[in-house]
Amino acid sequence: MKFLLISALLLGPDEGNLCAGPQQAPLQEIQEEVVAPQASPPPATQIAPAGDGFMEPQQVRDWLKRLYLAEYRVNDLLSQVRPEGWTLTAGARASFAETYGALRRQMDALGEWRAQLDQRPDSMYLGYMTHASIDAILPRLDAVTRIITQRENSSLGAQFSQAGNQLFDLQQALQPYLIYLLRNQDQMLYAAQTNLVGCEQRLGAALAGQREPAKVLKNIVPDFKGRRARKPAPPTGPPPATTSPPAKK
Repeated sequence: MKFLLISALLLGPDEGNLCAGPQQAPLQEIQEEVVAPQASPPPATQIAPAGDGFMEPQQVRDWLKRLYLAEYRVNDLLSQVRPEGWTLTAGARASFAETYGALRRQMDALGEWRAQLDQRPDSMYLGYMTHASIDAILPRLDAVTRIITQRENSSLGAQFSQAGNQLFDLQQALQPYLIYLLRNQDQMLYAAQTNLVGCEQRLGAALAGQREPAKVLKNIVPDFKGRRARKPAPPTGPPPATTSPPAKK
């Protein structure tokens, strides 16, 4: 029952509202006389106000284009790394190879989340995963930048550092939009819960006078028919001794 009420409330005031409509006007009149509303639920038109962090779908796609250019720059710089010419111990070389490979895989994952967010720019989940992918890239990119600055040359390291700063700035630009989506989702859930409580109060008050009092039933002994008779238990003692007839002579 509560699931149906929540579904109806999320559809809005014009579709599936169980507590509104001309056919239920008497219920509202009874509720006004019996139960005073404790708090008025927020109107559906005020659930998602446009404020700080709000972005139109085209603005999100413009941000994604800038992210694509930053990804392309990082991948281009990674292709210029030549660790085979460095003088490293076996352990240091294995550590760099692991960090480098993880950075490559995370860059590929970021590209996939970015492409999905471009299809659904209002998705809170896809926006969060894009933000989290950048957050996972930045520390490994910083580690690679430090090694390249020491082993390769400072100029290439400065280019890596600049690309990392661009990714960080883009991540910070997306954060207000994610906060907006989270706040919007929270307000929708709160409005649904508040409307559900008010709807249950109105329905309970309207149905309170329509319930018939409980009827007292006569106490009778039920007559069960077709009962099976219990069979007597078999004797538990030893069988009686039998006397054999005398043998003929």
